[in-house]
Amino acid sequence: HIEMLPVSLCLLLLLPSVTSGCGPGRGYGKRRHPKLTPLALKQFIPNVAEKTLGASGKYEGKITRSSERFKDLTPNYNPDIIFKDEENTNADRLMTQRCKDKLNSLAISVMNLWPGVKLRVTEGWDEDGHHSEESLHYEGRAVDITTSDRDKSKYGMLSRLAVEAGFDWVYYESKGHIHCSVKAENSVAAKAGGCFPGSSRVILEDGGTKPLRELQAGDKVLAADRQGNLVLSDFLMFMDRDRKTVREFHVLETEEPRRRLTLTPAHLVFVMNNNRTDGSAVWPVFTSTIKPGQQLLVVGSERPDLLIPARVTRVHLEQHEGSYAPVTSHGTIIVDQVLASCYAVVGDHDLAHWVFAPVRLWCSFASLVGMLTELSGVHQPDGVHWYPELLYHVGRWLMDSSCFHPQS
Repeated sequence: HIEMLPVSLCLLLLLPSVTSGCGPGRGYGKRRHPKLTPLALKQFIPNVAEKTLGASGKYEGKITRSSERFKDLTPNYNPDIIFKDEENTNADRLMTQRCKDKLNSLAISVMNLWPGVKLRVTEGWDEDGHHSEESLHYEGRAVDITTSDRDKSKYGMLSRLAVEAGFDWVYYESKGHIHCSVKAENSVAAKAGGCFPGSSRVILEDGGTKPLRELQAGDKVLAADRQGNLVLSDFLMFMDRDRKTVREFHVLETEEPRRRLTLTPAHLVFVMNNNRTDGSAVWPVFTSTIKPGQQLLVVGSERPDLLIPARVTRVHLEQHEGSYAPVTSHGTIIVDQVLASCYAVVGDHDLAHWVFAPVRLWCSFASLVGMLTELSGVHQPDGVHWYPELLYHVGRWLMDSSCFHPQS
């Protein structure tokens, strides 16, 4: 098993993304450790490049006051934060909602740790070109921060507080400030998990259907095996379940046979492409990348025992209340007559399926001794399931540990 170690290690480093579920869940900003360790100068968390999927994601283009995306920026007038605003334009106060939320959370942590001290923002949204090319400051997704007393001995701990507040990338950049950034609001990375609305329907063993939100232990649902054959697969659990939050979903509509699949942007869905150089005609892609003209695999109308290609004719956005991330023993599921993966964020479906092997083994054992109803379905509490929650903390511990950080 020695040769599996590098793969396992890489997977664990990805787990904070894989297991974060449909939305905030019980992840960023809510974890508390007995002892917080300050970052070292030049250290960054997570230990990957800022503009990669595992951190804040790719640069999406500069926002100017005249651009369409300017409306995506929101002012931050939190009285507990001091904004330097050396341009006298309030530009430093403008940021994305995600950045604003994390900054406000950090401001509370600063006041709790150092009474009388406030969080100070020295740089926010940049409209004047003062930063390097493709800086996330140009999108309102990055801030440079200090404490109000400018006590440099506090900056290592301030960096750690920023990590705990949920910033997607924190860099103790210099002795004078800390750089923090977040994922784009509408990017694949920002939609951290993959889910379906609860009203989406799955196909049961007897050929009938039920809303996805009503799945429970013992249900067998239609899925597909590695060869693309339709099979019945055991429903194991909801990786994440949120019955109340309203969020944005992508809707993929196809021509004959007419199908309509609704899911979050970072969810994996299978598409056809006969131009693949590796010989595979079907492979998983993120929902947000689907364009009209691509082909999904859907259950045939005349042959409901076969998956057939159907061309996407329309892609649009809708908001729905509630979101559910089901996991089956095959790692795939037929939802609203369309084949989809059970996984999200990490583009490798097989890798994600591998990490859930212990769940499949445990559920197989539990079903034999009559314990499965305690693990999944309607008996599962809302929020992130305990297994991905465990993986989340393991992954974060590995990324936070000093062995994965560059030496200062």
